[in-house]
Amino acid sequence: MPQFAPLKNDTFLRALLRQPTEYTPVWLMRQAGRYLPEYRATREKAGSFMGLATNPDLATEVTLQPIDRYPLDAAILFSDILTVPDAMGLGLYFVEGEGPKFERPLKTEADVQALRLPEPGSLDYVFKAVTQIRTELNGRVPLIGFSGSPWTLACYMVEGQGSREFHTIKKMLYGRPDLMHHILNLNARAVAEYLNAQIDAGAQAVMIFDSWGGALADGAYQQFSLQYMQKVVSLLQREKDGVKIPAIVFTKGGGHWAGEIAGIGADAMGLDWTANLGKVREQVGHKVALQGNLDPAILFANPDQIRAEVVRVLESYGRHNTGHVFNLGHGISQFTPPESVAVMVETVHAHSKAMRG
Repeated sequence: MPQFAPLKNDTFLRALLRQPTEYTPVWLMRQAGRYLPEYRATREKAGSFMGLATNPDLATEVTLQPIDRYPLDAAILFSDILTVPDAMGLGLYFVEGEGPKFERPLKTEADVQALRLPEPGSLDYVFKAVTQIRTELNGRVPLIGFSGSPWTLACYMVEGQGSREFHTIKKMLYGRPDLMHHILNLNARAVAEYLNAQIDAGAQAVMIFDSWGGALADGAYQQFSLQYMQKVVSLLQREKDGVKIPAIVFTKGGGHWAGEIAGIGADAMGLDWTANLGKVREQVGHKVALQGNLDPAILFANPDQIRAEVVRVLESYGRHNTGHVFNLGHGISQFTPPESVAVMVETVHAHSKAMRG
C-alpha cells in the first residue's frame, strides 16, 4: 500500500465530522477547470478532455493547480462523473460545445438486461491518479474522491447525453419501473465499488453528485434517487487505517428534501444556492454537516459585493464553530475571473475566524 505524508491541514475533514474548527474551510465544485489559464494550457497539451482525465500525470497536474494558486482546504480528484458508465461499455465521447455523449445508450430492454458492472481494471487510471495526487499533495490538504449518483448516471445512460426535459428516462421510470430499478441497482453497486477503490487508493473523503435528482417529482425522488444513494452510502468503507472517511451527498435542487437526505447516513449534505442555510442547519444540523451554498454567479460581481455575499452565507449558517464547509451552490463557471476566487477564499477564512473570535 502507498505511504502518504501526514496531513498538515485537516480543517475540512473535521468540519465534515462536525468537530470544532478555527475557521470555516472552503473548496469549490469544479475548482480544477476552465476558469484557470493554467488548466486551459494543460488541457491543450492533453488534446481532449478524456485525454486529460485518463492521464494520471496530467490529472494530477490540474488537480493541484487551484491548490497552488489559492489557500483552499481540500483538493478534489480531477475526473468526470461518466467514467463509470463508460467502463460499463457505453462508449463515452465528447462533442466540442455539446458536452458528453454515449455511443451505446440504454434504449431497449435488451440493452438494460445486457448491462454489466465495470470490467476489472477499466478504471485503474482513476485510482492511479488518486494515489499520485495524494502523494504529490504531500499532506497539504485532504483529497476528495467522487462519483455521480446512481440516478444521475442513469440519466446520461438512458438519454445518451445531458438533457433539459429528461423525457426518455422519465418515460422508462413511469412506464417500466422494473427496468429503471435494474439499472439503478447495478449503478449503486458500481458507484460503491468505485468510491471504495478511490478510498483504497488514497481519497480521504468522498462525494456523491446527484446533479439531476432535482428533476424528479416528490415521491419519485425518494424511490429512484435517494434510495440508491442510501444504498451506496451503506456500502462505503467509512474508515481506512483507523481514520474516518467522511461521505458527502449533494442533490442539486434537493433543499426541500433536506430532512430526508440527512437521514441516509452520510456525514454531510451539499446545498445549492436556493436553500436557506440557516433554516436547514436548524432542521438537520444535529445529524449532518452542511456544505455550500454561495451562488457561483456572485463571482462575476465586484470584490465588495463578493465579500458581502460571502459574509451573508457565513452569517446565515450562524456563529457555530462546527459543521460547515463553505462552497458554491454548484460548479464554478468557466468564465469566472480567477481574482474573484481569491477574494472569496480570503473572505471565508478571515470572516469565519472573526466570527469565532
